[in-house]
Amino acid sequence: MGVLVQLFLSYLKIGFFGFGGGYAMLSLIHSEVVVRNGWLTSGEFSDIVAISQMTPGPIAINSATYIGYEVAGIAGSVVATVAVCLPALTIMMLLTRFFLRLKDNIYVRGVVQGMRPVVVGMIASAALLLIFPHSDEGRSFIDGWSWAIFALTLFGSWRKVNPILLIVVSGVAGVLIYGL
Repeated sequence: MGVLVQLFLSYLKIGFFGFGGGYAMLSLIHSEVVVRNGWLTSGEFSDIVAISQMTPGPIAINSATYIGYEVAGIAGSVVATVAVCLPALTIMMLLTRFFLRLKDNIYVRGVVQGMRPVVVGMIASAALLLIFPHSDEGRSFIDGWSWAIFALTLFGSWRKVNPILLIVVSGVAGVLIYGL
C-alpha cells in the first residue's frame, strides 16, 4: 500500500475517532504516526506539536499538515489535512440537518454525557505524553532547562503575560540554551 494511502487512512481514522478536539486527538495521532507507522520519532512528534500549537488554526489540522509534509511532501500534506477534516465535515453536515429534531432526545444527551469523561481522559493522556516524552533510545529528552522554561512560562501564563511574548521569549531562551 502506498504511503499516501496509508497517510489518508491513518488520518481518516484519527478524524473519525479523535473526539474532544485537537488536544484529545494527540495521543491517537502519536499512536498512528510514531508507534504504528514509525513515520516520526517521539522527539520529532513533540516538535511538530509545539509548532502546530503556535501557528494559527486547530492543532489537529496543523499537525496533520506538518506531519503529512514530513512523510510525503506537499501531496502528503494535502492528503493528511483533507483526511483529518473529512470526518468532522461529514458528521457536522449530518448533525446540523438533524440537530433541531434530536437535541432533546434522551439517548443523544446520554451519548454526549457519556463521551465527556472519555474526552477528559484523552486530553490527560496527551498532556502526559507531552510532559514525559521519550526518545527512541528509551530516555526522556526533556532536561532541567526544559522544565525551567516550562515553569517560567506557566508562571507567566498565570500572571496573564501576553502568550505571544511568552512564545517569543521561550524560543529565544531555547536558541540561547540549545543553539541552532
